[in-house]
Amino acid sequence: MTIIIKNKHTLLFNEFKFKCCVGKKGFTKNKSEGDKKTPIGYFSIENLYYRDDKVEKPETNLKVIKIKKDMAWCDDINNEKLYNKITTVNHKINSEKLFRNDYKYDYFIPIRYNWENPKIPKGSAIFLHLTKNYKPTNGCIALLKKDFLILLKLIKKNTKIKIL
Repeated sequence: MTIIIKNKHTLLFNEFKFKCCVGKKGFTKNKSEGDKKTPIGYFSIENLYYRDDKVEKPETNLKVIKIKKDMAWCDDINNEKLYNKITTVNHKINSEKLFRNDYKYDYFIPIRYNWENPKIPKGSAIFLHLTKNYKPTNGCIALLKKDFLILLKLIKKNTKIKIL
């Protein structure tokens, strides 16, 4: 079963069609860190991360991980060891804090883009996460919370995502 990102506003899964948003500058086959583009390709998905202090643990077949206050995702192009990996907040490296004040990462699923032996600066922290207003992302794919929760009930750990 495959999630299909048909265009910058449409996510398809089986007979379900959801409105979504993608990178501010559209899609690319040649992703680069900070380019605000969503990578084109066929990828696996990871576990579900969620904020248990803000939202309930959802119904899903994915492995579910609670986001801790010190969790971050390394996007530091000068750090070969941690680039595009989960880490802890460290002011010596650039990273995206996962325990955010806003709602966007209350639920998120990493997309396995540039995952095995990540290449700098091919892009990092490409997630399926939440939106409230469909404003373009920095390269991720975002859905309304109600649609994200429906999708979580349908997908499995072997679900793939195809970004056209």
